[in-house]
Parts: sequence; structure tokens; C-alpha cells
Amino acid sequence: MLIEGDNLAALKALLPYYAGQVKCIFIDPPYNTKSAFEHYDDNLEHSKWLSMMYPRLELLRELLAEGGSMWVTLDDNEAHYFKVIADEIFGRKNFVTEIAWQKAFAKKNKAQISGSHDHLFVYAKKKESWKRNLVSRTPENLKSYKNIDGDARGVWTSVAFSVPSESAEKRAAYRYEIDLPGGGRVGPPAGRHWNGMPERTAELLADNRLWFGKAGKSRPREKVFLSESIDGVVPDTWWDHRFAGSNQDAKKEMLNLFQDQEPFSTPKPEQLLRMIIEIASNEGDLVLDSFLGSGTTCAVAHKMGRRWIGIEEGAHARTHCQPRLEQVVNGDAGGVSEAVEWRGGGGFRFYKLGVPVFDESGHIREGIKFEHLAAHVWFAETGTARSTRAVKQPFLGEHHGIGYYLLFNGILGDESKTGGNVLTKRVLKGLQPFDGPKVIYGESCDLPKERLEELQITFKQTPYDIKAR
Repeated sequence: MLIEGDNLAALKALLPYYAGQVKCIFIDPPYNTKSAFEHYDDNLEHSKWLSMMYPRLELLRELLAEGGSMWVTLDDNEAHYFKVIADEIFGRKNFVTEIAWQKAFAKKNKAQISGSHDHLFVYAKKKESWKRNLVSRTPENLKSYKNIDGDARGVWTSVAFSVPSESAEKRAAYRYEIDLPGGGRVGPPAGRHWNGMPERTAELLADNRLWFGKAGKSRPREKVFLSESIDGVVPDTWWDHRFAGSNQDAKKEMLNLFQDQEPFSTPKPEQLLRMIIEIASNEGDLVLDSFLGSGTTCAVAHKMGRRWIGIEEGAHARTHCQPRLEQVVNGDAGGVSEAVEWRGGGGFRFYKLGVPVFDESGHIREGIKFEHLAAHVWFAETGTARSTRAVKQPFLGEHHGIGYYLLFNGILGDESKTGGNVLTKRVLKGLQPFDGPKVIYGESCDLPKERLEELQITFKQTPYDIKAR
């Protein structure tokens, strides 16, 4: 879903349908660098920038799934101000980490100190529910795996066979001498002990899992075979440009995609988004970017088999995002396509943000459809999203033992003056029965208060009792 329009209004419009469903959010907001960007008004004071970000972060948090996470790139201009408001909205306990992404590797000789990295903040909706995935191994990761001794189990790397001693007395039994294949004996280094009792060491020796160097005279290291290792590596907080891409890579990708256009000023490389999406989501999960820019997030999400929502306000929603995503569907071979084996397929819909359901006075706008108001009513009452495939009928559903109804826009097919939007005896008789407390929205109610209490009905008037965001 590609949406052209103001991202604050778009996020509000998405809430009734997607609250609590987004697994991974990535945003690359304006950095507030005090410089005039072609595609953004990036010259805002700190307070204005924070005022712009705060309500958007609140909405993004509501859209996140319980096990979801949000990833935000910034530079030094606003990074630390951002963390303060993000801590307030998400809770400090849900801050996961701050990653340093090496966006540039060429030195800027005119700078007092040449800036090489951006900040990448990671927040979870609920940290205890968030589970990260491992990162795919890169050629750089695999360089340390070799097969020096021709082991039949294949390539391996090695790790120290000694560990730090936290208590000399408790670990005394782990300090013993090991016979070296090249002659002599060796004990663990000072302040350390072997990673196992003599029995375990004997088992490792018998299974050819200890390495003493080519001459057989070095302290032992334990062999770790690639064939026995988990499929991936644990992500850390330093993302080198060689495996996470750089600004230079991003601009090359833009030039390849849009050869006849001036490249977008602040793109992110596809490899950076691949790492984020790989860590934070699985195939079929929903990924969202509300500062879509040149469309990188949605392009990579599509190639990786994720569902996605992208929001972009500027004209480049049409000049950059739409054509780029069309190329992805048609099998774009650039960026991470080869790495993720992308050959094309799928599709997307391009929406232009319409008018809000409610006007400035809180009244329902003329021409609003039943489905749109029903989604707002359901979300206002339950705090959960309403399925876009929900049946068009007055009974919206049951939540925590309460049945919800909406009388609007002649939904009952009533040809009377009020169109069946007024709760009368006849209208009530025609509603789907529900055994339990009921909340019914309508223009007005003709039933006496005593009768409503008897039937366990709470009547609410549209639009005045609907809490619109």
C-alpha cells in the first residue's frame, strides 16, 4: 500500500484498520540539519522538530504489534533530543539499543572531525515480547572459516579454550596442564582457566576439536565448524558499510533506477534496510515507513516477501516511489535483488489520502461511507483494528463480552426519512441479536431510558460520542 499524503493524517487513517498489526517500522525523518534540501523543509528549530515528531511517534507505537519494533535513523542534530521523547512514549525499558551505521568511509578533510556514522535507534513495543532474528552471514563473516587440517567436517574457525576466572578457589580444578602435540605441556594463561574439566578436554582431543597451531605448540583453541553453527550471526551495534551499505551505495542505486532524474538527496541503501527487515520481521509480516522518501523500505520489504505500507507527502511519491516499486514488481535486479534471489512478482495499490472522516468541528463529513465510520467506531471502543473484509452490517462484532452496533448511511436499507439511523422499536427488532451488554451508535434514540437499561443497551450518538484521533 503506497499512500500519497500527509503522514500524520495517514497514520490516523490507518489506525482503525492496522492498530497492533505492524511488525517492523523504519523511519528516516528529516534530520533538521539547517540546510535547504530539495525534497524537504529541513530547517526547523529543535522545538518545532520535536513537536512534529511527537504525535507521529505516538501513532506509530499504536500501530506496532506486541512483538514489533521501530527503527529510526538520525544524525547528531536531533538524535539525543529524539531519544528523550522516544523514551517517554515507548518507555525507557523498551529501548533496545543504539546502532552506529557507517554511512560514509571517505574522509572530509575540511571538517574539524570527519563524521562517518548515523545513529540508528531501536525501540520495541514490549521488549519482553520482541524476538530478533539473526543476520545472514556475509562473505566477510565467512573469511575466518578455513580447513587448515583437512577435517572431514569441513571449514571451521576457532575460539579460545580458556575463559576468565571469576574465583581462583572455585576454578582451581579447571587449571591443569595439557600435553601439546608438538611436545611439552601448557597451562591456561594467568587469570584464566580451561573451558572444561580434564574429562571434557580428553573428549575434545579424541574428536579432533582442539587446535594447537600448525606446529602443535600453541595453547589450544576450540574448533567451531560452519556445518554445525547456527544459520546466521547475532547482530551488534557497529554496522560497517561493507555489509550495511553506505550513502554512496544508495546514490548509485538511485542513479541506476532514475538515470534521467536528479538523485534523491537523502536515500538509504537497500542493504541497510535488508538487515533491519531481516532482524525485525519474517516473511508475510507487515512493514511500515511513514517517511518513505525514495521508496527504499517498501522496495526491500517487497523483495523480501513482506507486506508493506509506505507514506510519502511530496511529489516524489509519484516521481520516485511509484515508478521504483513498479520496477521491483517487474523484477528490478539492483540493490539486494541478487542476495535475496528476487525475480519479480506481486503488486501494490497506490492511494491518495482522502478527506478525514470528521471535519474541524468533529462532525461526520458528507459522503463518508459506512465502512470508514464503522472502523473508527470499532477502534474508538475496542482499541483494536477492524478487518477491511468485515461484513457490511449494523452489528460490528463482539469484544470482551460487549456487542457493538452502528446505524449509519441507511445500512439497514431503510427508505424512511431517517434511513434507519434512529434506534426505534422496529429498528431494534431488525438488528442481529446479541445476548449481553450492547453499545449502539446512531443519530438519535426513540426508546425510553428504562427500556434501554432492561435490554442492556448503551446508546451513543454519532458523531458526538466517537473519539476521533
